[in-house]
Amino acid sequence: MKITAVDVFPVRSFVYVKISTEDGLYGVGEASLSGRSMAVVHAFDHLRPLLISQDATRIEHIWQDIFRGTFWRGGPVLQSALAGIDIALWDLAGKALGVPTYRLLGGKTRDKVLVYRHVGGATPQDLADRSQALCAEGYKVMRISPITQKTQGTFDPTWAIRNGVAHIEALRRSDDDVEIIFEVHTRLTPARAIEFCNAIEAYRPFFVEDPIRSENPAAFATLRAHTNVALGTGEQLHTKWAFRELIEGELIDYLRVDICHTGGITEGKKIAALGEIHYQELACQYTGSPVSTAAMLHLNLSIPNCAVQEFAPAADWMMDVTPHNWYIEDGFIHASDAPGLGIDIDEKAALQHPAEIPDEPSHWRRADGSVNDW
Repeated sequence: MKITAVDVFPVRSFVYVKISTEDGLYGVGEASLSGRSMAVVHAFDHLRPLLISQDATRIEHIWQDIFRGTFWRGGPVLQSALAGIDIALWDLAGKALGVPTYRLLGGKTRDKVLVYRHVGGATPQDLADRSQALCAEGYKVMRISPITQKTQGTFDPTWAIRNGVAHIEALRRSDDDVEIIFEVHTRLTPARAIEFCNAIEAYRPFFVEDPIRSENPAAFATLRAHTNVALGTGEQLHTKWAFRELIEGELIDYLRVDICHTGGITEGKKIAALGEIHYQELACQYTGSPVSTAAMLHLNLSIPNCAVQEFAPAADWMMDVTPHNWYIEDGFIHASDAPGLGIDIDEKAALQHPAEIPDEPSHWRRADGSVNDW
């Protein structure tokens, strides 16, 4: 089953990949990289020749050939491109054999996957009200992120911590059963993160996400030694090697794998296997697209250590561009029995939504003018 074409579709801020074979079959993948997707599109100019005439069934071989076959390895751009290829090949494999991809990954370890919804609010009470509305729809896990700016562009960590505590307190007071993930977006130093985690421990967060920057995994050892709340990170990491220190040191509890950034399903399954040894679970991040949602779903159905995955309803235009067969019921995502990942791409619809280079996020500053994380 030789590869004959690799087509790349930049659609708004997303990147979709279609790999076709001599048999007339094709698979669909996603290579989106938040804010830098066009860099990934251009990476395919280098990668496409490596794929033509390859046997599409040799998924692991192709992954290794692309990752190790050049001097420059890994990094967010190349790993996102590799993810798009890998996801498309797994979709293609399932379609070729007429089975859902999760069956090729070892079969189901669970019937469905728990999802979380992100919820915001202008005030603590507004946040609590919005959360209750989503709970009424059947969702059981909320993610909140009120570690934010006091004034536009200026980050005051003292104010941000107090604001965050007020929001989680209001949410927990309104609902004693809802699970709460608290996203910090790497905005705190280890000392401030210790202060914050200890301040919210009484409100029983599911876990605190990205409390500190991810470049130095050893910094999590300091945080781990001084707080009892569960910790999660990983969406800025691109390979199993980047996760290794966090996993082997048991510095976190939840692995925030984004398989569109970490080389696809193949690498995601290896990271999950490393985490299983240390009783860590995946809590997958996603790009916001039905394709990455489907890829995460099939990975999570096949592994024993999945806790939760991110979800938000797809926009109408996404439904047109990437038709899919997964569905949500009572706070869980379910896969259909459709072959592959249960997804497709409408090329004509894709062309109606040309690539957009999103505005650069505001670069936050501290009161003295120095840089703070976004």
